[in-house]
Amino acid sequence: MEGVLYKWTNYLAGWQPRWFVLDNGILSYYDSQDDVCKGSKGSIKMAVCEIKVHLTDNTRMELIIPGEQHFYMRAVNAAERQRWLVALGSSKACLADTRTKKEKEISETNESLKTKMSELRLYCDLLMQQVHTIQEFVNQDEKHSSPSSESMNEASSLLSATCNTFITTLEECVKIANAKFKPEMFQLPHPDPLVSPVSPSPVQMMKRSVSHPGYNLERSSHALKEPISSLHRVSQRRRRTYSDTESYDVSVEDTETTENKQPLEVQAADCMYSLPRLQPQR
Repeated sequence: MEGVLYKWTNYLAGWQPRWFVLDNGILSYYDSQDDVCKGSKGSIKMAVCEIKVHLTDNTRMELIIPGEQHFYMRAVNAAERQRWLVALGSSKACLADTRTKKEKEISETNESLKTKMSELRLYCDLLMQQVHTIQEFVNQDEKHSSPSSESMNEASSLLSATCNTFITTLEECVKIANAKFKPEMFQLPHPDPLVSPVSPSPVQMMKRSVSHPGYNLERSSHALKEPISSLHRVSQRRRRTYSDTESYDVSVEDTETTENKQPLEVQAADCMYSLPRLQPQR
């Protein structure tokens, strides 16, 4: 529906004629009919607004979204206002019916799924009872008190029928669940094509070094050396400091060998070659 309605603008301009268009539950207005191609100056969604009529003026009506929008409109006469009220009310009712229909469909789907799940529990209990009955017949046969063939046939028939009903109900339950939930929820994420390389573990590196033909067993023999005393460590640390910096010429005296006063470089060499080496254990 479309036509001319007067809209309240402000206290200076007062009521101004506007061209209103009601389409798909949205009421839009323009300066004039010729300005429709330029775009609307404003719009309001009928599904979320309230329609009110003026108590004393039979040509006025109001469209209100609490806290957001407030349209004051006036028709040419009472008949024109009544025509717009019917159109606006019908549009609002249709949108409400559509939303209610969707909510109703969702509610019915939930109820159907609950019903099917309760049926599955019932059939599961029946299956357990019937299987237990057949097991009792088998135990009687082992005790040489064979049951009648009619009882076995009847129990087998009941079990087969219950299985068929259980499978049918389960298929219906799966169909309802697939219709309720979106297919995107069941899609697995795609693997990342860019996979970072995994660095070899220390165990793998040790295996590679052992399998290498040029591997020297003397490298691993350093881990089997006897612990050096703290005094030797201090002496070696002082010698390294002297040899690295070469900023002074001082000899380090070992308390265990006070008579030996050779230069520090010679002492370091003697200490290095005097350390015993242990052969790797086989």
